[in-house]
Amino acid sequence: MDTVIASASEEVTIGPERPFVIVGERINPTGRKTLADELKTGNLDRVRADALAQVEAGARVLDVNAGIPGIDEAALLVRMVGLVSEITNVPLCIDSSVEAALEAALESYRGKALVNSVTGEEDKLGRILPLVKRHGAAVIGLAHDEAGPSMDPRERLRVARSIVERAADHGIPAADVLIDPLVMTVGADPKAGAVVLETIRLVREELGCNLICGASNVSFGMPGRHELTATFLAMARQSGLTSAIANPLSRELRLAALAGDVLAGIDRYATTWLKAMRAEQAGGA
Repeated sequence: MDTVIASASEEVTIGPERPFVIVGERINPTGRKTLADELKTGNLDRVRADALAQVEAGARVLDVNAGIPGIDEAALLVRMVGLVSEITNVPLCIDSSVEAALEAALESYRGKALVNSVTGEEDKLGRILPLVKRHGAAVIGLAHDEAGPSMDPRERLRVARSIVERAADHGIPAADVLIDPLVMTVGADPKAGAVVLETIRLVREELGCNLICGASNVSFGMPGRHELTATFLAMARQSGLTSAIANPLSRELRLAALAGDVLAGIDRYATTWLKAMRAEQAGGA
């Protein structure tokens, strides 16, 4: 099963036989005080720089989030989506928990966006899925519902199945639903990584959907975050993960994704890997 998203000029296909897709995470003011302060004043210079840097580093999709308390999120998100679409060709993941902001951004976007995100909560499904269908988008479904995050992979699978079924009720095919298995930090719960890996395996085997996750969440609060996240990415891919919202500026993570393509036989003759290695060597010369 393949998931296709698109900008006005470029398509990206996510699937188990396709190159692993990194969705650049950095255009998001959460936890980035300087970016948040600049966005409050209407300054989008850092958005521009982050967009270009992430695409240069290999991100094939960019997440765009304008979630700052006390601002007109819809207006700001539309401006950010417009700017990023103007300076890059990659598809966008429009990231908001505010229905009006999602509506405005989807209305302005030229292409097939990825919406981040909906949960299994009935109220959210009823509000977000019609927007996704109306604008011909794809959507990320977080594997938790009104009961909150479960540490039982089978329960997460149940919620994922419910999201896929409710999407189908709205005319959204399973190919346009990417399940997020809900990554949490191993610093808070030693079982967090294992639960996610098992959830990924179950979703791939029983639903066949593509999967995406916030990969860096697994290492939050831990030392050696780049190494820990890259190792998680490699393990998650082996379990069936097909894409991740992550930082492409992390060399460890970027190379883990490229190496996975080689070892899975997707990067035939290691063409992309060799190109990346030569670029690193040239840069260090």
